[in-house]
Amino acid sequence: MAMSPSAPPIRAEFDPCVALPSLADLRAAVRDDDWDTVEAYFDFLDHEDDRAVAAGVVDRMSISQRFLEKAVAARPRSALARTLLARRYIVVGWDVRSAYTAEHVSREQFQEFHAWLRRAEQLLIEVCAEHPAYAMAWAARLTTARGLQLGPSEVRRRYERLAENHPHHIAAQSSLLQRLCPKWGGSWEEAHAFVRACVESAPPGSHAGRLVAEVHLERWLDDSDEGHSRYLRSAQVRDEILAAAARSVQHPDYRPGFDWVADHNTFAGALCLGGHHREAAPFFRTLGDKATASPWEYVGDKEVQFLKHRRTALAKG
Repeated sequence: MAMSPSAPPIRAEFDPCVALPSLADLRAAVRDDDWDTVEAYFDFLDHEDDRAVAAGVVDRMSISQRFLEKAVAARPRSALARTLLARRYIVVGWDVRSAYTAEHVSREQFQEFHAWLRRAEQLLIEVCAEHPAYAMAWAARLTTARGLQLGPSEVRRRYERLAENHPHHIAAQSSLLQRLCPKWGGSWEEAHAFVRACVESAPPGSHAGRLVAEVHLERWLDDSDEGHSRYLRSAQVRDEILAAAARSVQHPDYRPGFDWVADHNTFAGALCLGGHHREAAPFFRTLGDKATASPWEYVGDKEVQFLKHRRTALAKG
């Protein structure tokens, strides 16, 4: 018996260049060894949050390392070239270290990891000395400080230097939040206090509300807390996440920018992983098929999890 044509399979789209098509031009410029276009692209962006997302596209391209090393050799005073190269070295180092907890990382891995971070740090120190307000470099130095275990006071110092000129830099805030969690030697009291301060000081419609979902996800992931598997199911946690969303992505003044996919995925994931699928439905309707690896990869195959939770949420909400 002949079968009727079937609909194409439903997929989740994780490529940021699909949600933000202009990023495809940036990626193509790196592949074409076209520094002038890369530089012009970053010059065109007028918001540091967008520049951070664009930098993330470049530093995750394996071919970008050689391209950026050539760019720095040709333009040794370029703050952008040096910072992008440093970010690439950080990605390489972190890949060597892996995402495993410290007890599962070998001494050799740590040595190589730290060597890459020190290479990055040297570039970033120069950029920050020459350009004290250069947000992308200061944000990257939060990551090197955490990886090199430079201590909480140094991490805070770097964040405060950045915040002097860029007080609501979401990528930097997310990075410092990681350092304040217990897995990096902080505490939940510090982490929650930092998030509250960020949200309270940010204007309505900012990306800062996402930090509320992030800190709750981090606490849920921490298996040192008794009852952690039920943490996100709490009505209080749910209500805090929803209140943060109302102040950020659901506020009339929200400026989506390049962070909109991460914002909505974080809120949707924090709610779904707590079983609050009906409340997550509006975020999925905004997203369509646009996904980010986090937080779905925490619970299995990222695409399977995104699609499963989206289906449940849209059916309930």
